[in-house]
Amino acid sequence: MLLGAGSDAEDVIQEAFVKGYRKLSRYRGESSFRSWLLAIVANETRNLHRSRNRRDGLVLRAAAANPESEIAEDVAVGAVLAGERRATLVQALRLLPVKDREVIVCRFLLDLSEDETVTMLGWPRGTVKSRTSRALAKLRGLLDLEGVRHG
Repeated sequence: MLLGAGSDAEDVIQEAFVKGYRKLSRYRGESSFRSWLLAIVANETRNLHRSRNRRDGLVLRAAAANPESEIAEDVAVGAVLAGERRATLVQALRLLPVKDREVIVCRFLLDLSEDETVTMLGWPRGTVKSRTSRALAKLRGLLDLEGVRHG
């Protein structure tokens, strides 16, 4: 869902809040307001991924057009590796239970503080702390397994 926004997380969240405000009349109360808003954030994150993929494709095509350019080669290799790392992280995050994924996304992908995560998820502080620790351990294990497979 809300994966890989990285340094663009603030922009994604800001755009999601603007869209949420504009579409507030469409909120029907069938789910919690939090989940409705998180769905908008997830859609904005997917939009970000699509634009990154288009940009990476342009870089690779530019590098292919001028293969002697050392800079183009470095940029193309970097774009491919970054895409592979993002895909591996996304795949591992999708394997986590929902609550583990939510806390990881809030703390590390959306870069929310512990207090903000407590507010966002509506969990006690101790639950956020313990779930973050356990979720990170699970994620590390999944990424280590992925590294062994593609090693």
